[in-house]
Amino acid sequence: MAEQKIQQSAFTKVHQLRPLAGGLLLTVKVISSKTIMPRGRADGNQGRQMRLAECLVGDETGMIIFTARNDQVDLMKEGTTCILRNAKIDMFKGSMRLSVDRSGRVEITEQADFSVKEDNNLSLVEFERVDVVV
Repeated sequence: MAEQKIQQSAFTKVHQLRPLAGGLLLTVKVISSKTIMPRGRADGNQGRQMRLAECLVGDETGMIIFTARNDQVDLMKEGTTCILRNAKIDMFKGSMRLSVDRSGRVEITEQADFSVKEDNNLSLVEFERVDVVV
Protein backbone atom coordinates (compact mmCIF):
# COMPACT_ATOMS: atom_id res chain seq x y z
CA MET A 1 0.00 0.00 0.00
CA ALA A 2 1.16 3.46 -0.77
CA GLU A 3 1.66 5.71 2.23
CA GLN A 4 -0.33 8.90 2.19
CA LYS A 5 1.37 11.97 3.55
CA ILE A 6 -0.88 14.20 5.59
CA GLN A 7 -0.26 17.80 4.69
CA GLN A 8 0.36 19.93 7.75
CA SER A 9 -1.35 23.29 7.56
CA ALA A 10 0.76 26.28 8.46
CA PHE A 11 -0.54 28.53 11.21
CA THR A 12 -2.01 31.79 9.93
CA LYS A 13 -1.61 35.09 11.75
CA VAL A 14 -4.61 37.40 12.17
CA HIS A 15 -3.08 40.19 10.03
CA GLN A 16 -2.90 37.73 7.09
CA LEU A 17 -6.67 37.12 7.00
CA ARG A 18 -8.52 38.13 3.84
CA PRO A 19 -12.23 38.14 2.85
CA LEU A 20 -13.73 34.73 2.06
CA ALA A 21 -10.56 32.81 3.02
CA GLY A 22 -11.07 29.24 4.19
CA GLY A 23 -9.20 26.26 5.58
CA LEU A 24 -7.42 28.46 8.13
CA LEU A 25 -5.45 27.32 11.18
CA LEU A 26 -4.98 29.92 13.92
CA THR A 27 -3.93 30.17 17.56
CA VAL A 28 -5.77 33.03 19.26
CA LYS A 29 -6.53 34.44 22.70
CA VAL A 30 -10.10 35.37 23.64
CA ILE A 31 -10.26 39.06 24.62
CA SER A 32 -14.00 39.22 25.26
CA SER A 33 -17.14 37.20 24.65
CA LYS A 34 -20.68 38.54 24.34
CA THR A 35 -23.64 36.18 24.05
CA ILE A 36 -26.14 37.20 21.41
CA MET A 37 -29.81 36.40 21.84
CA PRO A 38 -30.38 32.68 21.23
CA ARG A 39 -31.98 31.98 17.89
CA GLY A 40 -34.75 29.45 17.60
CA ARG A 41 -38.13 28.91 16.06
CA ALA A 42 -40.74 31.55 16.75
CA ASP A 43 -43.32 28.96 17.86
CA GLY A 44 -41.20 28.15 20.93
CA ASN A 45 -40.10 24.71 19.72
CA GLN A 46 -36.72 24.12 21.37
CA GLY A 47 -35.67 21.38 18.92
CA ARG A 48 -33.66 23.72 16.69
CA GLN A 49 -32.41 26.22 19.28
CA MET A 50 -29.10 27.85 18.37
CA ARG A 51 -26.77 29.81 20.68
CA LEU A 52 -24.52 32.52 19.25
CA ALA A 53 -21.76 34.65 20.75
CA GLU A 54 -19.51 37.31 19.28
CA CYS A 55 -16.01 36.91 20.66
CA LEU A 56 -13.12 39.28 20.12
CA VAL A 57 -10.04 37.10 19.52
CA GLY A 58 -6.50 37.94 18.47
CA ASP A 59 -2.80 37.25 18.40
CA GLU A 60 0.34 39.37 18.39
CA THR A 61 -0.51 40.80 14.93
CA GLY A 62 -4.14 41.89 15.40
CA MET A 63 -7.66 40.92 16.38
CA ILE A 64 -10.98 40.00 14.77
CA ILE A 65 -14.53 39.06 15.79
CA PHE A 66 -15.13 35.31 15.99
CA THR A 67 -18.73 34.06 15.76
CA ALA A 68 -19.12 31.13 18.16
CA ARG A 69 -22.03 28.75 17.66
CA ASN A 70 -23.69 26.29 20.07
CA ASP A 71 -21.01 24.30 22.00
CA GLN A 72 -18.29 26.73 20.88
CA VAL A 73 -19.93 29.42 23.07
CA ASP A 74 -18.95 27.48 26.22
CA LEU A 75 -15.31 27.17 25.08
CA MET A 76 -14.77 30.84 24.22
CA LYS A 77 -14.26 32.31 27.69
CA GLU A 78 -12.28 35.51 28.26
CA GLY A 79 -8.56 34.84 28.70
CA THR A 80 -8.47 31.34 27.17
CA THR A 81 -6.19 30.40 24.29
CA CYS A 82 -7.75 28.42 21.42
CA ILE A 83 -6.66 26.69 18.26
CA LEU A 84 -9.16 27.22 15.44
CA ARG A 85 -8.91 24.43 12.85
CA ASN A 86 -10.42 24.77 9.38
CA ALA A 87 -11.70 28.26 10.19
CA LYS A 88 -13.11 30.56 7.54
CA ILE A 89 -13.86 34.23 6.96
CA ASP A 90 -17.50 35.21 6.50
CA MET A 91 -18.56 38.70 5.46
CA PHE A 92 -21.18 40.50 7.58
CA LYS A 93 -22.29 43.98 6.51
CA GLY A 94 -19.01 44.49 4.64
CA SER A 95 -16.79 43.40 7.55
CA MET A 96 -14.84 40.20 8.14
CA ARG A 97 -15.96 37.69 10.79
CA LEU A 98 -14.03 34.55 11.68
CA SER A 99 -16.00 31.32 12.19
CA VAL A 100 -15.60 27.55 12.46
CA ASP A 101 -18.39 25.41 11.04
CA ARG A 102 -19.08 21.65 11.33
CA SER A 103 -16.03 20.76 9.23
CA GLY A 104 -13.66 22.48 11.68
CA ARG A 105 -12.81 22.38 15.37
CA VAL A 106 -12.23 24.73 18.28
CA GLU A 107 -9.66 23.39 20.77
CA ILE A 108 -8.62 24.88 24.09
CA THR A 109 -4.82 24.84 24.47
CA GLU A 110 -2.24 25.94 27.03
CA GLN A 111 -1.93 29.66 27.68
CA ALA A 112 -0.03 31.41 24.88
CA ASP A 113 2.90 33.68 25.72
CA PHE A 114 1.97 36.48 23.31
CA SER A 115 0.04 39.65 24.04
CA VAL A 116 -2.74 40.63 21.67
CA LYS A 117 -2.16 43.65 19.43
CA GLU A 118 -5.34 45.58 20.17
CA ASP A 119 -4.79 48.50 17.79
CA ASN A 120 -5.31 46.36 14.65
CA ASN A 121 -8.96 45.19 14.64
CA LEU A 122 -9.66 43.66 11.22
CA SER A 123 -13.41 43.56 11.90
CA LEU A 124 -13.48 47.37 11.76
CA VAL A 125 -12.21 47.39 8.16
CA GLU A 126 -15.11 47.71 5.71
CA PHE A 127 -14.91 46.03 2.32
CA GLU A 128 -16.97 46.84 -0.73
CA ARG A 129 -17.86 44.31 -3.39
CA VAL A 130 -16.88 45.44 -6.87
CA ASP A 131 -18.13 43.57 -9.92
CA VAL A 132 -15.76 43.73 -12.88
CA VAL A 133 -17.27 43.41 -16.34
CA VAL A 134 -14.86 42.07 -18.95
